[in-house]
Amino acid sequence: MKRLLLQHIDVPGIDTLSVYREHGGYKALEKALKDMKPDDITEEVKKSGLRGRGGAGFPTGLKWSFLAKPEGVERYLVCNADESEPGTFKDRFLMSKIPHALIEGMIVSSFALGAKTSYIYIRGELLYVYHILEKAIAEAYDAGLLGKNIMGSGYSLDLYVHPGGGAYICGEETALIESLEGKRGNPRIKPPFPAVKGLWQSPTVVNNVETISAVPHIVNMGGDAYAAIGVGKSTGTKLISACGHIKKPGVYEIELGLPVEEFLFSDEYCGGIRNDKKLKAVVAGGSSVPILPGELFLKTANGEPRLMSYESLSDGGFATGTMLGSGGFIVMDEDTSVVKNLWNFTRFYHHESCGQCSPCREGTGWMEKVLHKFLEGHANMNDIDLLWDIQSKIEGKTICPLGEAASWPVASAIRHFRSEFEDYVKNPQKIKDVKHYYRVNNLDPVIN
Repeated sequence: MKRLLLQHIDVPGIDTLSVYREHGGYKALEKALKDMKPDDITEEVKKSGLRGRGGAGFPTGLKWSFLAKPEGVERYLVCNADESEPGTFKDRFLMSKIPHALIEGMIVSSFALGAKTSYIYIRGELLYVYHILEKAIAEAYDAGLLGKNIMGSGYSLDLYVHPGGGAYICGEETALIESLEGKRGNPRIKPPFPAVKGLWQSPTVVNNVETISAVPHIVNMGGDAYAAIGVGKSTGTKLISACGHIKKPGVYEIELGLPVEEFLFSDEYCGGIRNDKKLKAVVAGGSSVPILPGELFLKTANGEPRLMSYESLSDGGFATGTMLGSGGFIVMDEDTSVVKNLWNFTRFYHHESCGQCSPCREGTGWMEKVLHKFLEGHANMNDIDLLWDIQSKIEGKTICPLGEAASWPVASAIRHFRSEFEDYVKNPQKIKDVKHYYRVNNLDPVIN
């Protein structure tokens, strides 16, 4: 399997400028500045088929082409390093191990977009990564790779790292921009989109860490060569954060199109289910995507093998499919309670809702309370339909996608595991350990 982003991950000292350059680092920057025009880079990114690796999967080159370029108006590139999606940890791994990969990607991408000032917005809890990036940026400035007249090309760029306040909502690009401007991280109503009026009301592109880090490889190898990796419209490689009940959790770089079964069970990747138990369910792309039972995750509704690609995982829509999302791969074995897991997800979304939209602000709270009734043995059969009704009143009715992120897991859990909800109503003895959980964690939940 081809590795690009993690090819040199195990090289001692790869986090330093000298070792990074020994292994081909900043060759893409040199090529971009000396041999290419900004529009040439955008064209190569278009050819590559690179899609946003933060979750949405929108074509990166197309997004860049939307950037407004009015005369005399500053443009900005912002890296979304606010990795907040439960189950996703690939970006912090990449930044902490090979920080110059992101920095080189930021410089090349900024040159392509005509940005003279760029920002890396990093999650506030990741201060150790913040310090790693600051050190690497200082090395780049000292080497003339940042600042005035980079490599004698006449192009200048200043790059800053900005720590956020630890809010999940700031993973949404307009909320991130609001926070970067020093305001409360509330999503903006669109249009106008950031490409027209973003940071400081100027044209702005916001891309994920993994997306930007892939750009130097596209410049080095060419867009067509990058597009030859993968399958169909899912081109290139993808970082997967694999966790849960597997034998080998960690960050893996895969070629898109790898069979799901191979990724889950081969020794090269996850190594199979921990303690050799049976597979029950998988969340393929972080907590906000629909959960799938094991049999639907391994094979589509038509019986075809599922692939690790945008198209294959979404095959059949949400009735039988899910999303690749951010690549937060959470595996659940036969002993897992989907209801308890769902309650934990819903608690998270209730806590992280910014409160700007009534359906999200109120609906996430109601879903948490209703789910808690199941775990306390107070639910009845009507509560299953009530949960379904609440989530349906959130989806598609909010300014940002947090509403969908909260509602999709609930909808898919009821769709595929309704019998488990019914079992909680019929057999309340199955949840006898919950009050102990509250007691040892000093929680005081509202149950009515």
